[in-house]
Amino acid sequence: MQCPREQDALIPQPRGNLPKLCAAVPVAVTIGCMLLFSPEKLLGWIAIAVLMLTVGPLLHGLCLLAEELIYHSNTRYRGQGMLSHMLPACGLGGKTLLAAGVASLMLYLAGHHLPHKGNTWELLVLVFVLYPLMKVSGVLGPSEVEVSDICEGRKKNVAHGLAWSFYLGYLRLVLPHLEQSIAAFCATHQLNNTSWGRGSRKLLILIPLNANISHKLEDEDENIQFYDNLPNNEIDRAGVRGRVYKHSVYRIMDENRKVHECVVEYATPLLTLYNMSQESSAGFGEPERRQQVLLFFRTLQDILEHSLECRNRYKLILLNDEQDDPHFLSKAILRHLEQQEREEFCLTPNPQQERPHPFVGNADTNNADADVMSRDPTLMISLEQPQPLRGPMEDTYHVSKQR
Repeated sequence: MQCPREQDALIPQPRGNLPKLCAAVPVAVTIGCMLLFSPEKLLGWIAIAVLMLTVGPLLHGLCLLAEELIYHSNTRYRGQGMLSHMLPACGLGGKTLLAAGVASLMLYLAGHHLPHKGNTWELLVLVFVLYPLMKVSGVLGPSEVEVSDICEGRKKNVAHGLAWSFYLGYLRLVLPHLEQSIAAFCATHQLNNTSWGRGSRKLLILIPLNANISHKLEDEDENIQFYDNLPNNEIDRAGVRGRVYKHSVYRIMDENRKVHECVVEYATPLLTLYNMSQESSAGFGEPERRQQVLLFFRTLQDILEHSLECRNRYKLILLNDEQDDPHFLSKAILRHLEQQEREEFCLTPNPQQERPHPFVGNADTNNADADVMSRDPTLMISLEQPQPLRGPMEDTYHVSKQR
């Protein structure tokens, strides 16, 4: 199991805004230099640059739009929503059109300041017609980083879908009943429910980086033995009446031969990732699989942290399973259980920490009272007959009469 610092160094974080800052610095320097040497031409050159960067993508968008209109308007867009769906999908969005329109207006206003106007327009036309050709041929295609950023930002990775499916189709259904199932299991197996620590009362979800998981934990580590299954949870789901959901209890043996019971299982969506990497038609190699496992861990962690149904009922354990230790899995689970036990807080104060009795008296009496006060509250029943309430005292009246 990875410690928190190792996990933070291993899990990829969302990409930030550093590329935007790096792109803005040379633009500011260039505009500053042009303001110093030829300020009267600045507006026109900016307009030409913006047109060169926007009209080419707009022409490429028109090429894409022709394909969409002829072959995909009914199947992909259901014959409607051309302006709201098809145009933005082809890159003909409002921002690009607005930038091109503003640049055209700027070029028209600053046209008399540009030398060799004929050469300028020839250059613009040449750039406009070359851009779509280079784009469709893949010369100006998006890089892998751009594709990854788009997929992560718009939640379109395989890992995002698997994480949401694992949460909505399994964890959100079973985790609210986990504590009740453990209590029923302890009652039927003559186990002390209080002996299960806070970590043992959670569902331990193992996420190995290589996504290659076995169906029996004891096959990977001889210090892990299957004990029994928790009581089944039957839930009506997707037309299936009484669909069965279950968890398995394992006994983990430490170095001192002491046995610890816990509910542990692998994240089943990792089987999908591993099987995809074994299929050549999926185009999903080992490096992509490892990256998707890390994104799956990060996405599932974010989902569960905001889930009220699953709070304090789970623990994700990221396993760097590239190790030769035959007992690596059991040690990782035991390390987690020990960490959870150390993090528990005692909610009941110790009797020695009780405040002294407020009344002053004999030391023995105070010790006896303190001992009584430290005990758990009990119900006291009196066998005496009920007595009538005392009537009001008229002492105040008699004092006033004497005055």
